[in-house]
Amino acid sequence: MTIANDLDHHRLVIDDNGAEAELVYELDGTSLWLIHTEVPRQFQGQGTGGELVQAAVDWARTDGLAIRPRCPFAKRWLREHPDAVDGVEVDWSAGD
Repeated sequence: MTIANDLDHHRLVIDDNGAEAELVYELDGTSLWLIHTEVPRQFQGQGTGGELVQAAVDWARTDGLAIRPRCPFAKRWLREHPDAVDGVEVDWSAGD
């Protein structure tokens, strides 16, 4: 899966012949806020949502950003994959 960072619309995107899965984010300089994950039916069950969250984590690690998950899916995925966030600050209270 190829993930594109659509900076103009603040989203990470996977496109498959016009069908898009996305992770909407906000970037505030030191934090990457994970706002909403949308995965269409044709992508479900393939790990697409997790790939998008992993891409956000990789970006945060590379740029020294803290992850602030508001999206319930992203929060759950991050908790279920603690090894994926090694070396990345995660603010679990961000969505509370």
